[in-house]
Amino acid sequence: MADRHDFDDWLRDFEAEARRRELRGDPDWTAGARLHGSVLRSLQRFQVGEDGDGANLVAKAVAAGDDRYTRAVRLFVAEERDHARLLARLLAAAGAPIISGHWSDAVFVRLRRMLGLRLELMVLMIAEVVALRYYRALRDGSGDRLTAEVAGRIFDDERRHVPFHCDRLRDGFRDLPRPARAVVRYGWWVLTLGVCAVVALDHGPALRRLGVPAKVFVTDVTALFTTVTHKVFSAAPRHLANRM
Repeated sequence: MADRHDFDDWLRDFEAEARRRELRGDPDWTAGARLHGSVLRSLQRFQVGEDGDGANLVAKAVAAGDDRYTRAVRLFVAEERDHARLLARLLAAAGAPIISGHWSDAVFVRLRRMLGLRLELMVLMIAEVVALRYYRALRDGSGDRLTAEVAGRIFDDERRHVPFHCDRLRDGFRDLPRPARAVVRYGWWVLTLGVCAVVALDHGPALRRLGVPAKVFVTDVTALFTTVTHKVFSAAPRHLANRM
């Protein structure tokens, strides 16, 4: 059996990023932001999705018994909460309020909390892969300097988060018999395709405004997810950030 990841590298990565984030500080919010209404409504929904406290994930990481992984998860949660803060400030700069909730986020939260750490990470991974394509579209297609900066920062973080979760899931499924792994992989794909369809419809006007038609968005997300499943269920090299 291959050795399991010790997550020391990931812990150092998250700690270094926390120091970089503190030194860099915030974007210049006084510049303001100008965004189309469809993009603002889409951002409001994504902001809700980033704004969880992560307590359930941290509790499951603690129960898994790996202190280094738990510390890395706490730093991951801190980054996600910082994304929510950045998006809230961006919305304020554009003159738009945050919203208290959205049905799609409620469904994701319920799914993530149903079972153990592996299921939570599988559902979370779908959201992270969707976020990769969404924030790239926002960065490249908004036409607004402040929005591009905020989206670029979040996108760079998500490129690190995906391989981090891949490493943990790969450990989690390593000892599962091959037939069971095939069933899990199939079910994961079904859920991912369903989520892609929902996001493409729900955020379709904003995606079109950003220059990414729904069909392109779904195609790109599924291509990213193919890389993820290969990472989790095969002996692929560890760090995939440069392929995201």
